[in-house]
Amino acid sequence: MNDTIHQEDRDSEKYHAAMDFIRALFQGNSDGHGFDHSVRVYRNAMKIAETEAECDHRIVALAALLHDTDDDKLFSTENNANARSFLETQDLPAEMTERICEAINAVSFHKNRGKKPETLEGRIVQDADRLDAIGAVGIGRAFAYGGAHGRSLAESIDHFHEKLLLLKDELNTESARCIAETRHAFLESFLEEWKKETENLGERESEQNADR
Repeated sequence: MNDTIHQEDRDSEKYHAAMDFIRALFQGNSDGHGFDHSVRVYRNAMKIAETEAECDHRIVALAALLHDTDDDKLFSTENNANARSFLETQDLPAEMTERICEAINAVSFHKNRGKKPETLEGRIVQDADRLDAIGAVGIGRAFAYGGAHGRSLAESIDHFHEKLLLLKDELNTESARCIAETRHAFLESFLEEWKKETENLGERESEQNADR
């Protein structure tokens, strides 16, 4: 029992160290891929992990916290260099480091279309990240990313159809699919309201210009 408690303490220390690492790494990020996103993905992942008895919670936790540390939208690193630089400080077995990196590499939407992560941990972390791309937070992140990268509002709405509305049906775990139902429905209701508020806008602008 004491060994279990001590292991939990050591794991908790690693998770807190990972949070300190990503807090510094993502300082100043305002495009929806910052520290707060990573923490939400971690919480999603641990919630899913509770329903997946066979998973390694340590791998899930660290992969979730570190999943964006080498995202090619944010960094020009290779071979998970940022994640590995942290993991090397944590006295982990080499095999565990590789499994964490494997789970991280399964997350990216554009790199993994049509692919199912080979490990349970990878499937959990992928689901956790995708859950944070839908619902109210997902909407906020879509516009934050669009604004940071010069997208118009209409271009950000296109992103809903190109990616966000597809995510619910591409999730791996039953618990993630249950969570996604409400969040996906919120996306759809938002888009319905968006359409009402913006429909015929182009026609009205044309009429106004013709009257000048």
